[in-house]
Amino acid sequence: MSRPIGIFDSGYGGLTVFRSIAKLLPQYDYVYLGDNARAPYGNRSFDTVHQYTLECVEWFFRMGCPLVILACNTASAKALRTIQQHDLPRIAPEKRVLGVIRPTAEVIGSYTGTNSVGVLGTKGTINSGSYEIEINKFFPEITVHQLACPMWVPLVEYGEYKTEGADFFVRKYLDELLTKAPDIDTILLACTHYPLLTGLIEKHLPAGVKTISQGPIVADSLADYLQRHPELEQAITRTGSMRFYTTDDTADFDNHASTFFGEKVRSELAVIG
Repeated sequence: MSRPIGIFDSGYGGLTVFRSIAKLLPQYDYVYLGDNARAPYGNRSFDTVHQYTLECVEWFFRMGCPLVILACNTASAKALRTIQQHDLPRIAPEKRVLGVIRPTAEVIGSYTGTNSVGVLGTKGTINSGSYEIEINKFFPEITVHQLACPMWVPLVEYGEYKTEGADFFVRKYLDELLTKAPDIDTILLACTHYPLLTGLIEKHLPAGVKTISQGPIVADSLADYLQRHPELEQAITRTGSMRFYTTDDTADFDNHASTFFGEKVRSELAVIG
């Protein structure tokens, strides 16, 4: 029986994280699930995001996954802690669910010289305050300046991320952030859609201000986690397989997914619940 690593997102964005993980750790089996039928999660309540995320985690467990990565900032911010502390002990104490916020918080101090960091994300992620809380646990000297960028995900989802309209909204949010905190030298792209806007973002940043995408950081963190937990690492099967699922139309998913994953994808329909 296949025992893959599960990688979850509310839609397509988690594929940018999956891409980095598969590149670094190609030997393992993987299952990706996009809950496109109920996306986006960004503006939903904590209770709703927890309910949806838990249902998807339980689906992964039925698929044989001993480990699930929430490659979704909103799910990591609004659902991960409750799932880890309350749900897993009840439904699957031997399994693990990890997110994308803590791995990023653990290393961000090595990127900044001014101890002033910008965090750009969805409304849900920013309003949760999760990044500020986690970063300050590891680096209390860092000041975190957060800003929601509600137009960026739709621009990416609808393939408009290289247009003049995208250029306008990228510049608009960056100007707002840097006007508020001109000493920022590091900007975290705290949404897995945002790497597709990296070119435009860097075009409008002052010299010396760098961007951080989460994919490589999460991949490195996963490799370290598996090394430190050999009992879990040994439970994962290794044939290098990758399967993709969506809760919505598979043809539509495949059409968009290649933009995020960097290669063609053929998905299957997942029935949740």
